[in-house]
Amino acid sequence: MVAAASCVVLAGGLTGLLTAGGGEHGGERVATAPAPSLAVAPEPSSPAATPPSRAPSPRTTAPAPSRAAPASRTPAAGPSALPGAPTSPAGPDGDGKSAGSGKGTGTGAGAGRLFRFPDSQVADWVDDHPADPRADAIEDGIARRPAAVWFADHSPGTITARVAAVTRAAARADAVPVLVAYDVPGRDCGGASQGGAPDLAAYDDWITRFARGLGGGENIVILEPDAIAQSGCLPAADRAARFASLERAARVLKAAGPRTRVYFDAGHSGWLEPDRAAALLRQAGAARAGDGIFTNVSHFHRTADETAYARAVLDALDGPPGLGAVVDTSRNGNGAPPGGAWCDPAGRALGTPPTLRTGQARIDAYLWVKLPGESDGCTAAPGTFSPEAAYALVRG
Repeated sequence: MVAAASCVVLAGGLTGLLTAGGGEHGGERVATAPAPSLAVAPEPSSPAATPPSRAPSPRTTAPAPSRAAPASRTPAAGPSALPGAPTSPAGPDGDGKSAGSGKGTGTGAGAGRLFRFPDSQVADWVDDHPADPRADAIEDGIARRPAAVWFADHSPGTITARVAAVTRAAARADAVPVLVAYDVPGRDCGGASQGGAPDLAAYDDWITRFARGLGGGENIVILEPDAIAQSGCLPAADRAARFASLERAARVLKAAGPRTRVYFDAGHSGWLEPDRAAALLRQAGAARAGDGIFTNVSHFHRTADETAYARAVLDALDGPPGLGAVVDTSRNGNGAPPGGAWCDPAGRALGTPPTLRTGQARIDAYLWVKLPGESDGCTAAPGTFSPEAAYALVRG
């Protein structure tokens, strides 16, 4: 993605994301396949201040099953309310109807609890700094919250086991995991987070192996952030091929995980116009193969703006009535900073706590896809956890 700031970020994963161990985590660096060379051109409908490049996190892969979780971080679903945490502007929780109801109650993604994977930098920091005066606030505000688990390296030999390690732990906790597939070839238009599978055939194979780890429980899959909204850098034929692969991916994921819901990339309210986003999503098969769209991943736009945008995109998409949206609310408590700043901007705050019960029509979930407290790449190396940044977000 064309960056709106001059800071240099690395390649290989996503900035500031909760990922499970393995890969670069624990010092075992995993080389990612180089992205194919692509002619980069800005998306005509995108504003001048484009969303951030997706830089790597120190945790870019999910764990092999043999890796033991920290003793004090057993898998658990995040509580619906924590002392000192921001309150949801959505009002009361949804009515707890069964998953996939899609009837405008905000419960389409599941009626249970979101899963908190125990392996994260923020949890490790809290464990390692019990006497720090900020530790309690960071633990209550961030570490105890459920967040997404990213799969951002091309590792077909281990991806099934690593996905299964998360989904099985979530099933034991009677909770719903959020899994992010981030391996599409040419991701980030060959920019800061270039990488992914070497070609679409390899990606199709990786997704098939990913799907084998889903099992029969409820899952939410965030399918390839930026792969649609940022696709203007691709030649028309390559864009069509990518979109066809994304549609295949959604079908494979849902066939392997019968209770899995798959969401497609719609950018965010400060990027694409709803009609433009819907046109791209339609080409990518989102209305045919998916369960809805996701918005605001790693960004700061207010929940109200994102829900309005998501509904406008869904209206323009004109898909089946059950399609919904999920919104990343992890750092949007104070809204987007002036001028489109995206890279570690000051003055941000935690947003709506993660929940599957939004109480909002066609909004299936508020999720913390980007893990608060990890750098975007300007104040520290991309993905580096900063207690100062985390504490600032908690305090707002």
